[in-house]
Amino acid sequence: MKIKIYILVCFLSISILKAQETEPLTIQEAVSIALKNSDASKIADTKVSSAESELNVTKNLQYPDVKLSGQYLYLTNANVNLKISTGENSSNSGNGSTPKVNQLLLGQANVTMPLFSGFKLKNTIKASDNLYKAATFSAKNDKEQLSVHVINDFLNLYKAAKTIDLIQENLKSAHQRVIDFSAMEQNGLLARNDLLKAQLQESSIQLSLDEAKKNKRILNYRLATLLKLPKNTQIETLDPDFNLVSNQTAIESDLSSRGDLEALRYKEEASKNQIKVAKSKYFPSLVLTGGYIALDLQNALTVNNAMNVGLGISYNLSDIFKAKSDIKLAKSKTQDLEYTINMVSDQIKVEIENAKEDYQLALKKYNVYSESEIQASENYRIVKDKYNNGLVDTNDLLEADVDQLQAKLNVTYAKANISQKYYELLSAQGQLISSINN
Repeated sequence: MKIKIYILVCFLSISILKAQETEPLTIQEAVSIALKNSDASKIADTKVSSAESELNVTKNLQYPDVKLSGQYLYLTNANVNLKISTGENSSNSGNGSTPKVNQLLLGQANVTMPLFSGFKLKNTIKASDNLYKAATFSAKNDKEQLSVHVINDFLNLYKAAKTIDLIQENLKSAHQRVIDFSAMEQNGLLARNDLLKAQLQESSIQLSLDEAKKNKRILNYRLATLLKLPKNTQIETLDPDFNLVSNQTAIESDLSSRGDLEALRYKEEASKNQIKVAKSKYFPSLVLTGGYIALDLQNALTVNNAMNVGLGISYNLSDIFKAKSDIKLAKSKTQDLEYTINMVSDQIKVEIENAKEDYQLALKKYNVYSESEIQASENYRIVKDKYNNGLVDTNDLLEADVDQLQAKLNVTYAKANISQKYYELLSAQGQLISSINN
């Protein structure tokens, strides 16, 4: 019976381990997986692919149209009167007979090549090409924002995991304190009120631990879902690289790296192309045409090798009046994009400066919290010695213990915030993905 229970326990343990696979990840690996698997990244790639397809469709307009057609027609009681006289017809004119015609075979091949359309085709292709480039940079910006999202979730999960470790360590100390106080209270060396305070603190720490574990589960599920990992994957956040201080001097403000701004600039170029497209209505259209015709009218007429070539010209006079409104609309859109680019450029400059200040502040906070951790640890040691010597009461001891835990948490969060603010600064300058890849 004991053997069966042991086998069952082993089986359940193996099942649980398989159901909850641990996936150790660094920030760089998490970002790489997101760029490969996430829906947001795939949507960005799809938009670029669609813009490329639209460009190819537009380019196809510059190639000639080639059409082949064939017809078989059955005719009923057709009267055929040839207007062209032949020697045979002249000799047989007295007979007064007409050929019996009841079918027509017709084959055609036509080629049309655009030669000139007021530069409409040329500028339409340029506009489509600029929109494709805009989509490319827009996708780059979307992936930058996705990377920031992944990094923030990763660091929040890292904070949650470190918080659990610190609280569990503190809970062990609190539990041992309760055990010691219980023994002292039973021996009459400690007031029961002090024991209750220690038990209350232990309960409070236990609740904090439960809440931290709940937060970690939520953050883990959210990040695993974003990365398209199996549902029960437990992500192990490997310690980020916090040695980023020396890299700050290499960061320069360069707006050309911002995908959203570059996308707007290419949209502006496409809008300028549309102005030229609208102006093309002032010009006529010229095409080169060519073709071949084969015809067989039963018992009456046969035509072979009827080839033709020529030029076709068209000019829509009403477009002269309509073009003014089209040009005005295209110029208005271009001006709107120009103002938008100026506004976004200013916003990006402010965003970069704000990110720089946040990064510098994160460095300063880490230095302050590091000193505070040393001070809190030393303060707890002193208060504990005084408590053992009866110089301070239980409240002072418990308060010093809480201050020590808070100081350790502050240092952990400050280290993570350095990475977070550094990556946010890279994102503000449009250099996040390239920096991570390098």
